[in-house]
Amino acid sequence: MAKGIRDKVAIIGMGCTRFGERWDVGAEELMVEAFSECIQDANVDMKDIEAAWLGTCLEEVNVGKSGLPLSTTLRLPFIPVTRVENFCASGTESFRGAVYAVASGAYDVCLAMGVEKLKDTGYGGLPNPGSNWGSLSWLWWPNVTAPGAFAQLASAYAAKYGIPENDLKRAIAHVSVKSHANGALNPKAHLKKPVTEQQVLSAPIVAYPLGLFDCCGVSDGAACALVTTVEKAKQMGKKNFVTVKALQLALSSGEEMAYNDWDGDHFMTTDQCSIRAYKEAGIQDPRKDISMMEVHDCFSITELVTYEDLHISERGKAVYDALEGFYDRDGSVPCQVDGGLKCFGHPIGASGLRMLYEMYLQLHGRAGQRQIENPVYGLTHNLGGVPFMNVCSIAIIGKYGS
Repeated sequence: MAKGIRDKVAIIGMGCTRFGERWDVGAEELMVEAFSECIQDANVDMKDIEAAWLGTCLEEVNVGKSGLPLSTTLRLPFIPVTRVENFCASGTESFRGAVYAVASGAYDVCLAMGVEKLKDTGYGGLPNPGSNWGSLSWLWWPNVTAPGAFAQLASAYAAKYGIPENDLKRAIAHVSVKSHANGALNPKAHLKKPVTEQQVLSAPIVAYPLGLFDCCGVSDGAACALVTTVEKAKQMGKKNFVTVKALQLALSSGEEMAYNDWDGDHFMTTDQCSIRAYKEAGIQDPRKDISMMEVHDCFSITELVTYEDLHISERGKAVYDALEGFYDRDGSVPCQVDGGLKCFGHPIGASGLRMLYEMYLQLHGRAGQRQIENPVYGLTHNLGGVPFMNVCSIAIIGKYGS
């Protein structure tokens, strides 16, 4: 019987670029920047890397449809390189490929890279359905925008649980304030200025009830990881290393739109994916056991609802957990410890690995002013698509032996 990959794979090195409007560099330079930190952190030679995965979403403006750009950019020595894409989970998808490859015994050391140059698209947000990317979206839902779709999520959530309008607004404002406070401590973040609740509540409305500070921005960036088996990590002399506890992926089956059971108030994929991830990791009570999280806060309401889909807040109670500081950096389960998508922006292929990078730093006690006390398990969550059709990826990592 399959038992998952808990403690079979060690992360021996990670790297991450500064995120932002990186007009001075291309995707290739971003990959080099992330990889240089990663390989130095891992203290391995290039010849030790036996296979690689490249996660990127928009091939029109990035690095193309194959793995060649990663291979040629890093001068990888004629090894297999696979390009993967899974909407906003593309970075975690590259990590999944590398992790499963070493877990299978096919390779000893593998590289996972995620990169995106979104600023080069020329759009203020993600490319619209009129671009080459998203052509299927143009056929399926021609009038939907990302802010509009997630604003409907906010309305559905408030209606289902009877959340007073003022409580909802204050809660999603607190989500943004908390993330900006964390991002202000991170030199690699795109946005590094704290904001107040009043600033968030007074900002221009994008799609009611979501205002300017409730929406993540667009940026460029790259992040990567080197993984190996636990046995190989020990042979290499690694100590106190971080291992993968769980890695799960769930895609919409169409059930959200096909039946009347879904009220549009949460993400069915995250709900199911998190249950499987906790089982794989051996976690019984995520509200007590998860030390910290990086979730897909493309909009503040997305983060709020995800607290419940991850089974950390009870249904209808995330608003009040947020307002009470449960997810603040000094709270019970700190969320967006590095500032999240809200402060990093969302270069699609890079975001999943950027989230893992922060959890990795925290577990090694190397997060500087953001460091939380004695973390054991770190969870990352990606959500790609729109509320009624999406991709969810969840990873849980922790110290070996925990």
